[in-house]
Amino acid sequence: MIVVSNSSPLITLARVRCIALLPKLFSKVCISREVYGEVVVDGAGLPGADEVGQANWIEVRPVRDVAGLAAACVRTGLGAGEVSAIFLAKELPTDLVLLDERRARRFAQEEGLTVAGCIGILEDLFERGELKDPRTAYQELIRHKARIDLQTLQSSLGKFDLRPL
Repeated sequence: MIVVSNSSPLITLARVRCIALLPKLFSKVCISREVYGEVVVDGAGLPGADEVGQANWIEVRPVRDVAGLAAACVRTGLGAGEVSAIFLAKELPTDLVLLDERRARRFAQEEGLTVAGCIGILEDLFERGELKDPRTAYQELIRHKARIDLQTLQSSLGKFDLRPL
């Protein structure tokens, strides 16, 4: 399965020490140059920067429709990383785009893309036996003040009959 990711899922998964598990789910993870810049260059020294910069399983790809990318950023009010991930996902033969921000997810779905976020990724890892305890990962999300609704985390734990936070 080929996936395109935005910055926030990579950073968030790095914060909870799960980014290295992405190749267990996906045969290829692609990011745009804009996402690489946000995570590795602008985010140097922050969670995700080293992990993304050194990951030989992440492929950095340019977005071909640069004019469309700029116009979509203005039209949607979304950042270049989010919009470039959506554009790259449309340009490649991709199965999924990883986005956490609600407006970006809605825009991607309007563009006909299938979307997943960090919680969905962590759930998939748990279901495949690659993540032993999602509660620990969710507690780390809370500790790092990730912008994820507590009810979403509780609901996720409930799907697996796990103790709430």
